Amino acid sequence: MDITINRGDFVGLLGPSGSGKTTLIKTILGATDVYGGEVRVEGQSIAERRPRVGYVPQLETIDWNFPVTVEQVVTMGRVRRGWWYPWQRREDRLVAHEMMSRLGIADFAARHVRELSGGQKQRALLARALVSSPRLLLLDEPTSGVDIKTRDEIMHLLDELNHQDVTVIMTTHEINAVAAHLPWVVCLNGGIVDSGPPADVFTPDTLRRTYNADILVTEYMGMKLVAESPHFFGRNERGSADSSERGEHVHAASV
Repeated sequence: MDITINRGDFVGLLGPSGSGKTTLIKTILGATDVYGGEVRVEGQSIAERRPRVGYVPQLETIDWNFPVTVEQVVTMGRVRRGWWYPWQRREDRLVAHEMMSRLGIADFAARHVRELSGGQKQRALLARALVSSPRLLLLDEPTSGVDIKTRDEIMHLLDELNHQDVTVIMTTHEINAVAAHLPWVVCLNGGIVDSGPPADVFTPDTLRRTYNADILVTEYMGMKLVAESPHFFGRNERGSADSSERGEHVHAASV
């Protein structure tokens, strides 16, 4: 099945582990082999020309012990292709510091990147992606492992960038906290299950085909929310009913 993401869209990719979310991101990035079909960005095949893309990988995939400062991480996003100009220019450092200031990590510029908190590391990676002024921003689980405040700040920043004509595509496991607030979501499970606004896509049938499990869908103040189905484990060894038998185990959570 084909999928088209238009310029200026803000899209969330949903699905269980192994469903193809990260693979799709890397395919758009041109970082994986394509054995069938074609990826076109701005009308051109990525096989012909690599697009100008900002990329934020998962925090878990980074070796944080690599000897590099926060400033050096961010200025990596300004490295130009070609061996004839490998070093940083003054302009690059100015842009990097401006972006670090914007993301609230300028005070940590000289620190080793491993000394940062999870949220600060995520901001450093986001700054690295943004210093090249990309028209397309790809993010793999950008809110994973950060606290609620940082998650909301990241999502507000992405929304602001999107309103500045940056197309944003991100993967997420957080359905209620993140995906429900996005204008467009794509459900994946080895292929495209469905796509559209969360209000249309978040149905028991679509989520069952996406996650291979029964998912409860409810509505609160006009917003679709999902929850895991309650599990009934019977009585414990002392013979008393557990919380699921008492009807207390309807557990609203990210899937």
